[in-house]
Amino acid sequence: MNKNSFAKVPPMGWNSYDYYDTAVNEEQVKKNADYMAAHLKEYGWEYIVVDIQWYARKAGSKRDQFQYIPFSELEMDEYSRLLPDPERFPSSAGQKGFAPLAAYVHSLGLKFGIHIMRGIPRIAAQDHMKIKGSEVTADMAANPYSICPWNPDMYGLNNSPAGQAYYDSLLELYASWGVDFIKCDDICNTCNQSPHRENQYNAAHEVEMLANAIKRCGRPIVFSLSPGPALIDRAWHYEKYANMWRITDDFWDDWKYLKDMFRRCELWQTQVSEGCYPDCDMLPLGWIGKGFGRERMTGFTREEQRTMMTLWCLFGSPLMLGAEMTKMDDWTLSLLTNRKVLALLPPSCRPRQICLDEDKAVWTACDEKEGTLYTALFNLRDETASVSVGLDDLGKGFEEDAALTDLWDGTSGRSENLEIRAILPAHGCVLYQVHIK
Repeated sequence: MNKNSFAKVPPMGWNSYDYYDTAVNEEQVKKNADYMAAHLKEYGWEYIVVDIQWYARKAGSKRDQFQYIPFSELEMDEYSRLLPDPERFPSSAGQKGFAPLAAYVHSLGLKFGIHIMRGIPRIAAQDHMKIKGSEVTADMAANPYSICPWNPDMYGLNNSPAGQAYYDSLLELYASWGVDFIKCDDICNTCNQSPHRENQYNAAHEVEMLANAIKRCGRPIVFSLSPGPALIDRAWHYEKYANMWRITDDFWDDWKYLKDMFRRCELWQTQVSEGCYPDCDMLPLGWIGKGFGRERMTGFTREEQRTMMTLWCLFGSPLMLGAEMTKMDDWTLSLLTNRKVLALLPPSCRPRQICLDEDKAVWTACDEKEGTLYTALFNLRDETASVSVGLDDLGKGFEEDAALTDLWDGTSGRSENLEIRAILPAHGCVLYQVHIK
């Protein structure tokens, strides 16, 4: 199997983290899947992803003290493989795992995904539990010095036959459940991991082992790496083994993070290709934050929300919505269902940044299949400002002014004096299709 064929366009879907943190349950996942099937599927949205700690009992019950409760009870089978908490996911009882929930999501014409932590449960290693397909027990496969500094559940795995056997058994299990997408955490950048602070990618062998396990499981499963920031000098490795890799740490609804994303996209703009997607992280739109004790409508202004969607689509990032979809408002829905903006996502639409400074950014893209040219002007200032770009900078050798169509509001215009200029509100943007004669 060619992993690049699993995701011919950047994956689009929903992830439970931004709204529920660790505490999402089966009923909530189903309701969000129902909403996606009814309102978003026809626009290309298809993944429903259950994020972190679906296997932990009482997850989220001590949120005022811990995000991840130390030494909490984890649901597990005899082969050291984590299973869904049956209190939150009742259809998983009897070691059925996520198979019933995945089947429900598939019945809606959608795809099902899960978050995992790299490695093997610490409790499995401490109890010398079995590994399916290996004579070696979990304690011998685990590396007790390879730990996540922010989550207490797992040890990393040694680069060994037993370690590979464990990952093979995991993917065999996930394939039997019908999993279509895995987001593996504490693997893309492990810079905070003691005692290996000097090596930001010391779990590279686990990326390879998981990729090998996906190949062997016989099911096309999209492979996403988290958290970032990803390392540009290891781009070749991400591209060889994964489909997505985070270019940022957790992204939230604060302008400083969005403004900084222009710098990150500049660094990664040439690394987008079919099946290989630098990931700008989830879209914190709509209602978010309930599981974190601060339920709120996104802190981004409407101008910032449009800027975020424009940049993510022009750049070619995966789109993973963080909102509670059952509370979706018309404005947010309109951002997610603009077909002309979403058409920029495929890798055939090659992005290029023309300029970036403290005040503005300008991007262009040309769809190689359709011959369609686009440009976006971004005002990064905190007040209204004029932003412009010359037609000659778009790389098409214009000899006269061009007709323009604003892809967000549908209005038409024209360049003047071989220049595209717009007066934009603070943190706002305009996205044009530039009509070539």
